[in-house]
Amino acid sequence: MYINESNARPYLNISSASLQLTKHTTRMRPNGMDIKPDNIFKSIPENLDNEVFDLLIQNENVKIERIVSKGHTSPTSGWYDQEQDEWLVILKGEAIILFIDGTEFNLTVGSYLNIPAKTKHKVKWTAPDAETIWLAIHY
Repeated sequence: MYINESNARPYLNISSASLQLTKHTTRMRPNGMDIKPDNIFKSIPENLDNEVFDLLIQNENVKIERIVSKGHTSPTSGWYDQEQDEWLVILKGEAIILFIDGTEFNLTVGSYLNIPAKTKHKVKWTAPDAETIWLAIHY
């Protein structure tokens, strides 16, 4: 394992007892891929005319994406009808998910939902005055 100290930067490590200043390092895996922290709340565009889908990681079994909405909804016609299960959590904002049978779930910060594959659903509403940030895991 190679630790690149030249890329080290300080960050705060908050524990229940104290604040500690710790040195962050980038670690290199044998396949050359960097292991480094990032922040789900950074790099959110100011212009949110369109909903934003950011692929965070993907392999043959799992896809993890950040979704940023601001007043966005699913199209009036059609439903999401996905091949994989989807687990999602609201990290900021709020939304309403509608299922084809008429069931609705109001989701707020911290709410999460597991949607089985082939379960038709759509986004009925997201907060129009603030970003709604979702983390979606397709598995």
